[in-house]
Parts: sequence; C-alpha cells; structure tokens
Amino acid sequence: MRTFLMRSLILLPMLLLPLAAQAADIGKVEQQIRHQITDLKIDAVRPSPIKGLYEVRSGHRLFYSNAKGTYLIAGGHIFDTRTKEDLTQARLEQINHINWSVLPLDKAIVSGDPNGMEVAIFTDPDCPFCRKLEADLLHAKGIKVYTFLYPLTLIHPHARIHAEAIWCSKNRHKTLLDIMLHHANPPKAHCNTKGLDEIQALGRKLGIHGTPTLIARDGRMFAGYMPLDRLIGWLAKSKAPHS
Repeated sequence: MRTFLMRSLILLPMLLLPLAAQAADIGKVEQQIRHQITDLKIDAVRPSPIKGLYEVRSGHRLFYSNAKGTYLIAGGHIFDTRTKEDLTQARLEQINHINWSVLPLDKAIVSGDPNGMEVAIFTDPDCPFCRKLEADLLHAKGIKVYTFLYPLTLIHPHARIHAEAIWCSKNRHKTLLDIMLHHANPPKAHCNTKGLDEIQALGRKLGIHGTPTLIARDGRMFAGYMPLDRLIGWLAKSKAPHS
C-alpha cells in the first residue's frame, strides 16, 4: 500500500503537467486575441476536438484559434488577428483569378471616373446588396465601373424584366439607377436581348452564383457587398495597368 501511494505521489505531477500546459495555452490564446481584437467579447476559451485548435466563445458565436492566438477562424474563414486580414478570402482570390480580357466590356454599362481604377460588377437589379453597392458608388471617386446585368430569377422573379428594361433603354445607367435606387417599375421592354443571354452564359462559365460579384483589373474576384472604403483599398492592390 505504501509503495502504491509513493508511486501515485510521483506520477501525480506528471499527470498534472499537461493540464497546466493546456491551461497556459488557453491563457495565451485569450490574452493575444483580447490584445489584437479589442472589441471582441470573449466569454470562454477551451480546447477543440482538434489538437492545437482552441474554441473561442463570444456570446452565441464560436471562433477557433491556434495555440498562440495569432490566427482566428470565423465562419469557415481564417483571419490574421494582427493584420485583420481574411486569409481564406485572399487564398480564394488567388485560385479564382480570371483573365480580364474575357469580359465583354462593350456589353457593360460604364459609369464613374473614366480614368479611375477599373472594376467589373455582375449585378442583379433586384438584389438588395447590389442596390446598397450602387448607392455607395454614387459617392465614389477614382473608380471606373463596368456593370454587367446578371438577373438571378430563381431568387428575384422580376429581375429579368428589370434587366431587359435597363438593357433596352436609351440611357442604361440612368434607368439602372431609377430601378435600383428609386424603385421605378418601367413597362416591359422590347428589343434584342441576346447580349443579356451572353452575359448570363459568361457568368455561369466564370462560376458566378451570387450578386454582387466584383472583378478587379488584375482578375481577382470577390462575391458579396464591399463597403466603399474597403473597395477602394481592394482595387488599389491591382497591379495590372489600366486599359
């Protein structure tokens, strides 16, 4: 009995050592994230089922961090906590590059600064986030916009009718603004809409499934709404010369 007790006392520190190290790691994770992302309320940090990955709970949200708290996974995306950069999005942009030259710019609605940074936008006239972006672009400086009408009729049943009204109008940009920002509902238009069909086919070929989808001059793609200040920074990363 005495021998067993002695062995237990010897083994106990060895058993507690991994727990102490784990607690230290949890403390480092929490401290680092609190330091880098001051507005993130952290309720608890604990080990995840994956070794070296820690669960970070903030209210009803869950994030995951490495053991140093330098990287954070949110919504399936990995973020650098120091630079706030979305590393997953950056990687997606790397693998989803397109050749700008495949875009039929003659079928785009051109607006903005003629000498500005170029961006192509696939937009649905009935898409709420497309409308929000369009409103932002009214205040943009130094951006040249090529808008491609890309109605998603499975989501917005009247989007094709509105796209045709824009396409067939004498002033496409004005009609686009009337419909998207002022909720105008023009009568059904009648003209050759083959160009719209070609844009639709190209969008499917490029793997565009949502709107707005933005394409920078260097071929980087971004799916979703982007605030104007962030858009300007994103476009500024394009190293390709303007056409």
